[in-house]
Amino acid sequence: MRALSSPTLALTFALLAALGCKSRYEEPAPSPAAPAQATAQGLAQGQPTANTPAVTAAPALTHAPTDSQQEVVRNAAVPAGSDPAAGKFSLEEATKGLPAKGKLVADIVTSLGKLSCELYDDKAPITVANFIGLARGLRPWKAPDGTWVKKPLYDGTIFHRIIKGFMIQGGDPMGTGAGEPGYVIPDEVWPGAAHDRRGLLCMANRGKNTNGAQFFILDAAARHLDSGYTIFGSCGPDSAVEALASVPVNGERPVTPLKINKVTIHRK
Repeated sequence: MRALSSPTLALTFALLAALGCKSRYEEPAPSPAAPAQATAQGLAQGQPTANTPAVTAAPALTHAPTDSQQEVVRNAAVPAGSDPAAGKFSLEEATKGLPAKGKLVADIVTSLGKLSCELYDDKAPITVANFIGLARGLRPWKAPDGTWVKKPLYDGTIFHRIIKGFMIQGGDPMGTGAGEPGYVIPDEVWPGAAHDRRGLLCMANRGKNTNGAQFFILDAAARHLDSGYTIFGSCGPDSAVEALASVPVNGERPVTPLKINKVTIHRK
């Protein structure tokens, strides 16, 4: 068999590298002032799949959508034969069976304790409806095997990306940072939204209007994310967020899997 020439080998490796990058989600990256651990590759479409915060690369999903693709997102249109919900899922559908009044809250029970997250349905109703629908198993999503299912997406998953002093990221059914629910929802960057404190609950994405299932919780202020990431809630107590962000990591991945045992939605 004839050996490949050096130029051919170089081209082959370049193509393989490019394909590898396309398989991951974009993630928000830490600001230049963020911890040294989070260095230049970023949260957006890297590891948190959905632009998560972090400068290191997290699994990215795909390229940012084109203008025409963004228009499809805005119109909630979905190709025939794909999303059973056709891109439409309301807050009313998501909260079916819950009391009609009271602040919506998500209790996230982890292997290191419980987070209680107040959801901003008045500021980001599409995002909150999507999160609740996935958490309760009411919003159809595409499982890793390619089948569309209606079951709680977050239960049993992990926080796959941790950057102390920046954020913790989870919500990927694959646990790699490259997973998505099979559809996207638009950004909801509401007036006055500011990534200005620990505990804020935000959507990860791979570019404009490409939010899905992955989310991250800030461990500190990250104002450089203000224009590109939807804030849809606030989690506490601070001590619980800090404990999750402080686990030992290998790069950005917890040494010991940090599990999301269950997400429960209720009103208070």
